[in-house]
Amino acid sequence: MAKVTINEEVARLWLADAPQDKLFWCQDGRAMKNLGELATALREMSEETYSYHAKEDKNDFSNWVRDVIGDVTLARQLQKAATQATAARKVETRLGQLRARV
Repeated sequence: MAKVTINEEVARLWLADAPQDKLFWCQDGRAMKNLGELATALREMSEETYSYHAKEDKNDFSNWVRDVIGDVTLARQLQKAATQATAARKVETRLGQLRARV
């Protein structure tokens, strides 16, 4: 897949809320509609909830970021994240990069 240049338009798109039918529904009952909410949830959710969504053979966070948000680079980083704290940091770092573009 071609590398996407993060310009203002792409940053706004990736920072936007997902459509109502594409929210990320967490095992603990919370719903996330954007990367900011994902970052908060990753910091606050239990290890059990994180582990439910991030297994060796599948990573729901990575899949949602790739398929709904559209950020393939962040999705790959989440797939490789060894811990919940690392995943949260990756999302927070990306948020900073995107917010700097708008």
